[in-house]
Order: sequence, then structure tokens, then C-alpha cells
Amino acid sequence: MTVQDSKLGDTDDKIFVGKGDEQAWLTLALANRHGLVTGATGTGKTVSLQVMAEGFARAGVPVFASDIKGDLSGISEVGVPKDFILKRATEMGLTFQPDQFSTVFWDVFGEQGHPVRATVTEMGPLLLARMLDLNDVQEGVLNVAFRVADEAGLALIDMKDLRALLDAIVPDSGKKGADAEQDPLAPIRKAAQGFGNVSKATVGTIQRQLLVLENQGGTKFFGEPALTLKDFMKTDRDGRGMVNILVADKLLQSPRLYATFLLWMLSELFEELPEAGDLPKPKLVFFFDEAHLLFNDAPKALMDKIEQVVRLIRSKGVGVYFVTQNPIDVPDRVLGQLGNRVQHALRAFTPRDQKAVAAAAQTFRPNPKLDTIKAIMELGKGEALVSFLEGNGTPSMVERVMIRPPSARIGPITPEERNAIMAASPVKGKYDTAVDSESAYEILQKRLAGTAATADGSAGGNGGGILGQIGSIVGTIFGTNVRRGRLSTGQVIARDVTRSVTNQVIGGMAANIGKSVGGQLGGSIGRTLVRGALGGLLRR
Repeated sequence: MTVQDSKLGDTDDKIFVGKGDEQAWLTLALANRHGLVTGATGTGKTVSLQVMAEGFARAGVPVFASDIKGDLSGISEVGVPKDFILKRATEMGLTFQPDQFSTVFWDVFGEQGHPVRATVTEMGPLLLARMLDLNDVQEGVLNVAFRVADEAGLALIDMKDLRALLDAIVPDSGKKGADAEQDPLAPIRKAAQGFGNVSKATVGTIQRQLLVLENQGGTKFFGEPALTLKDFMKTDRDGRGMVNILVADKLLQSPRLYATFLLWMLSELFEELPEAGDLPKPKLVFFFDEAHLLFNDAPKALMDKIEQVVRLIRSKGVGVYFVTQNPIDVPDRVLGQLGNRVQHALRAFTPRDQKAVAAAAQTFRPNPKLDTIKAIMELGKGEALVSFLEGNGTPSMVERVMIRPPSARIGPITPEERNAIMAASPVKGKYDTAVDSESAYEILQKRLAGTAATADGSAGGNGGGILGQIGSIVGTIFGTNVRRGRLSTGQVIARDVTRSVTNQVIGGMAANIGKSVGGQLGGSIGRTLVRGALGGLLRR
């Protein structure tokens, strides 16, 4: 334990957060009921976040937190017993003992942490449409593109794959009659039109929005090797939870990319983790800073999905803590899911501010000894109104407390310290080098160049019989007959497709070989690929 005190130190089932007239404890078994940390700039939200993150890490719970200003990086270094820290500890009856926590840094741009990547296929159309700020018509065309890619086995790994696919689904008005039949992309164009009208103008608008995203750094986010979320859920050699910090100072310059990226991570956790029920402590705690960006201008369909993920992800053992300036930044239907509350000072200079103070006060369980509205405006730096869930899952009465001092360093670390931490990182080398695997772009280029096998199997030899022809066709289209040191996302999908098609043929479906390969693969992949609540790819 970091705090050497028999009464106020963290216990096996609780985290000591602060002390006022009463002590404020966060119960680990109820920590997956989510939480909210709010307050004006400079009132101590980051310190409160660090105190909770340290407590979770001590308890063996891995932590993920976005770091907007770089201040949270200090959790990786030993705390310094400065005078104001010692004074606060003494006033609270604590003995301060410096500590530090095992930390892994992540950075979408790969500059101050390990690169974080996802494939376009895994991101899915719903979140990508949000990232691109598309309207309903444009989002519909994007959904068509993803459906065609899923059914044709075209792995969308990076931005150039998506661009190539969008070009491929546009009707080719220049080819008529017999010439149209010779179009190597005719099956893809026909499949796209089968789902609805796909106009060149709409596709052009989406392409322009992709350019905006590329200029914001989106090309670095989409690619391989894609992030394995289980790398967040690790403990160190001492059994403490690893603290994963997303360096987000540069990423926040593109607010939509930042918010959608974190939402994608939540959705991936929701889809990948099994049901866990009520656990003694969470499997992972996720701190979402500047959370208002997630909800700004979000369409109703997306808000419904966000609410669903927040409501249900706690059953997977994940606790989500939103950090923002004002509680009214969070919609009521999400706010109602956040049981653990830490409210720092708010200032009531405008009518909107006054409304925010009143709204914040109403979210707490009243304490007859405390005027909540008045207290919110009077809180000093490091003070907070706190209400955590109690044993039966009901909120405790709101208390005014002083937040305990963190044990690790308060404030940012130096570039040299960061480099040393990254050099000793448990995931060093796993994500640092991008891999450009064969995927939709390369496949479509082959077809246009005439190097891909034709649907009736006329290209290439006839060796191996009918199964050999099918294996050759599928292998050529998807790149599975190319020697590689590892399986890419596209190759994993292609492998499953190949097995499925081969099994169909062996099962007595050889009579269907005369059909187009695209049709065969469409039926197979349609059963292999399933998308989750937020459109992300699931594999069954």
C-alpha cells in the first residue's frame, strides 16, 4: 500500500479517494457501474483521475486513459514529496510514500507512444461515417461499399483500399453493351447498384471527406498491424494493473477523429470481451477525457448505440469514466448510467453556467448537512463533491472532501523519461513498423491490369481439377497463394472463405461452379462476417 495508515489506506476491495467530514471510498466491485469526473478548468480533475487510476492499478486493474495535456504521464515516475503534498497528506492523517506505476504510452501518430492502428474493415461504416461527418445519403453509400467489400471478400485495411473500392462501385457510364461485359469490375458495380443507387457525385463527396481525414492524420490510424485490445489488459510482474496512456494533445486537434477513435475502442471491448457478471473488481477501467466531444452533434442513431454500449459493457467487466467540464455535456440517458461521481468546482458567471450548477447539484443524492449548489461554487482547488455507489448499488449521500494527494509525480515527464519507458515497453516492436499487406487496392489493381483470374477459370492451367481451379481463383483474388511471414486481416478472411467454398464443393455443390466466383464468395462471406452494435467487424 502507498498510504501507510490502518484506517485510510486502500484495502483489497476499496480505493481511498478523499476525506472530509466523512471518508470517500470507491468500491472496486461497483467500479464497473461507470462514473463521471467534472469541473471547470484548473480545479483538479486530472489529479482526481490520477488518484483513481493509481488505486485501480494497485488493485491489479489495468487502466486506459487519454491524456490531453500530458499531465497524466507523471504517473509513470516516482512522486516528489513537495511541501504542498506533504501538507495535504498531514492534514488528512496520511503518511506520504512516493510510488510509480508501470505505464505504456500510445499515440495514433506514433510520435510519443506506440502507434495505434485499426483496419477500415474493423472500424465499420457507422463510426467511419461519423468520423467523416457524412449525411444520411452519403452514409448509405458508404454502407453499400462495406457490404460489397464484405460479400466480395475485399479486405479494407487502409485508406487507399477504401478509395479504390469507392471508385470501383461507381457506375461506368463510358462502357455500354458488350464492352460493359468486359469490364473487370462489372460484378462489383452490379452488386453495388443492387443495394440502391450509387451516384458518382455522392462517391466524390465521400472521397473529398476522406482527403480531409487524411490531412488530419487518418492515414496513420488505418493500417496494420492493428491494435490487439488485450494488450491493454495486462498486469506487471508485481501484479499491478498496467496504466495505458493515449497521448492525445495532437489528436485532439481533430476532435471528431479523437472521439470516434475512443468510441471504436469501447465498441471493440464490448464486442470482444465475454460476459463476466458481477466481479470483485473490473477487468479494465477506461477514462474518457473531453467526453463532450463524443456527444457533440451525434445523430440519434449513433446516440442510441452509444447508450447501448455504455449500458451493457459493464457486464463485460469494464468501467467507463467520462471526464468533462460540465455534467450537462453528457446526455441524460448516458448520465443515468454513471453511478460514481466526482464534482469539482463550477463557476456560475452566465445563465448557462447557473443552469449547469443546478443540474450538477440535482444529480447527487442530497445531504441534509450540505447545500450542494452553494458548495459547487465554493470548492477550492483539490476539493470535490463526491458520491460513490454503496454496497447495494445505491449512491451515497454527497460529501465535500479533499482529494488525497497522488503517490506518483504530478505533472508531465521529460522526453528522455518517455523514451526510456518506451524502450522497456512490453509491446516494444509489436506495432512500431507498419505492414502494407495485399488487400482491396492491390486486388482491384490486378483485376484492372488483367492479371487476376477470370470468374469462369479460363486464366491459368486446369491442373488440380475443379477444386484446384477454385483454390487457384480464390488464392489469386485474395492473395492467399502468396508466401508471407504472417497472415494479414485480408488473408485471414480469405482463408475462411477458401475453406467455406471448398466445403461447399465437396458437399455436392459442384453444379454451381458455372456461376460467378463473386456470387459464391458473397454467400460464403455473408455467413462469415458479422458486424456488431457500432458496425465493427466480428468474426464467428
